Amino acid sequence: MKTLNKEIQSTITPRKALELLKNGNNRFVNNLKANRNLLEQVNETSEGQWPFAIVLSCIDSRTSAELIFDQGLGDIFSVRIAGNIVNTDILGSMEFACKVAGSKLVVVLGHTKCGAVKGACDHVEMGNLTELLSKLQPAVYSERDTTEPGSRNSKNATFVENVSSINVRRSVKNIIERSFIIEQMVENGEIGVVGAMYDVETGMVEFYDDVEYIRDEQNPQFSVAELRH
Repeated sequence: MKTLNKEIQSTITPRKALELLKNGNNRFVNNLKANRNLLEQVNETSEGQWPFAIVLSCIDSRTSAELIFDQGLGDIFSVRIAGNIVNTDILGSMEFACKVAGSKLVVVLGHTKCGAVKGACDHVEMGNLTELLSKLQPAVYSERDTTEPGSRNSKNATFVENVSSINVRRSVKNIIERSFIIEQMVENGEIGVVGAMYDVETGMVEFYDDVEYIRDEQNPQFSVAELRH
């Protein structure tokens, strides 16, 4: 598989970037890893990088974006933080990836059985982790399906997964609302922002169709203003 260069990157649309990730996950699930010479890619990217996407995922050891999407050196930017939360530093990294380095897609990738989400569900407080988990609390309180007393905690697997899904959706919205650069690039069709969930049991990634903000021929009417209602 060819190493990305500036010319190849320039031909990739946000929709194509999404297809590349979907195809890569399909290879991963079917154990059909693409043929790459990683040492050769080291040499070919030594003077620069042209990744086609940036993926925000959790620090969980099972959720390496490069492996999950079967990508090589120089293909994607990978941002990892517990609970795949969004903060100012991460937003700045995304702005660099898209505006400066030319990436075409931002992906927020949650995962099942997330320890950070479980901690937030249990309202854990521990050192600096307390502040991090507080950023997940809005997703916990937004979950409305679980009403039985005593069931809104990490022992309830359904509750945990519901909160994880809500957190991905909130993170996608936060990225667009808090970054004027990303908002304008999405509005202009230069990049897309999508949400997805990785299943740690199957290796499959589910992309959320209702959290797909790509303005192109398939969705020409989309406007970022829709997110503000």
